[in-house]
Amino acid sequence: MNTHQHAHHHHAGSADSPWVTSAQATLHCLTGCVIGEVAGLMIGVSLGMGVMQTMALATVLAYISGMTLGVVPVMRARNLPFLPALKIIWIGEVISIGVMELVMNSVDYHVGGVQAGSIFELIFWIGIIAAIPAGFIAAWPVNWWLLKRNMKACH
Repeated sequence: MNTHQHAHHHHAGSADSPWVTSAQATLHCLTGCVIGEVAGLMIGVSLGMGVMQTMALATVLAYISGMTLGVVPVMRARNLPFLPALKIIWIGEVISIGVMELVMNSVDYHVGGVQAGSIFELIFWIGIIAAIPAGFIAAWPVNWWLLKRNMKACH
């Protein structure tokens, strides 16, 4: 078992399928994205920011939370400081989060959630609920590809 396979073995168990491993990596990445995305959307809508500014804020916060959730486990597991751990995960996380954010913001925009006047409007939450699985579905094959090419670290 090579180092890359060993890093993923704890996720896949006996199933050790690249699609299972990539689904788990995508879910982990999505968790970080959603934290920042929802926070950004809530802040932007609550402050009455424009749609594009709100989506930009949500994207920046999604990158911050997503990269944090990516780098901290690598720092702990490999006993590395921040920058060496970031060097290991950055390319895979940047690509994965980018795909998720593009799709999630697009879906949220088309549903109308980001255009809601308040976070207390149902459409705001419908937009988020529609965007989350869309982000997962879009990023899953991307993460499969990244893992297959050793461009993404499983953590």
